[in-house]
Amino acid sequence: MDKTYPSADAAVADLRDGITLMSGGFGLCGNPENLIQAIHRKGIRDIDLISNNCGVDGVGLGILLDAGQVRSITASYVGENKTFEKLYLSGKLKVTLVPQGTLAERIRAGGAGIGGFYTPTGYGTPIAEGKEVREIDGRWYVLEAPLRADFAIVKAWKGDTHGNLVFRRTANNFNQAMATAAKVTIAEVEELVPAGALDPDHVHTPGIYVQRIIQGERYAKPIEFRTTRSA
Repeated sequence: MDKTYPSADAAVADLRDGITLMSGGFGLCGNPENLIQAIHRKGIRDIDLISNNCGVDGVGLGILLDAGQVRSITASYVGENKTFEKLYLSGKLKVTLVPQGTLAERIRAGGAGIGGFYTPTGYGTPIAEGKEVREIDGRWYVLEAPLRADFAIVKAWKGDTHGNLVFRRTANNFNQAMATAAKVTIAEVEELVPAGALDPDHVHTPGIYVQRIIQGERYAKPIEFRTTRSA
């Protein structure tokens, strides 16, 4: 039951070219910083990435993008990364844009074993092209498919050696859903505690969804936009 790995590099040692990878985070909040760096060091390529966005240039998932390791990305927001823009416009990066709520629900559906769901979001727009549509109670809906991945990398506040995870506030974002939607989920945590040390009522993701866990270190926690009030 002990799912701890000695390092981020050890935890990603079997990742290979061409995998589908989910990565938690929203902007630069809740990014699995150590695991992203380890994947960069490993040098795998042709990654099909599923994430809310791709960080900013040289930060977060932008590290993998800058290194040419990402083949495609399914995301809901891409506006803060100049490298992303250049790669897309030059045809070197395949991009699938998904409305943010739809992205979250597609990931949740993938983890819950749901075969698809109907949503009104995107009906009558290019988002709905090629998809089944249906009228329900006088309103038109689009059928959306679940999303799953070979691997998911997520970041939590606390975790135990059995893989139970506790997220902190908005750093939960996509991490919790992604932890359920991959064949192999690798978690990094700020604080790793023995099994039994977490209050079961406070666990967000049960350890059954997590195959590997590491103690993270040296978190930069960069801020994308710092906004302050005048005194």
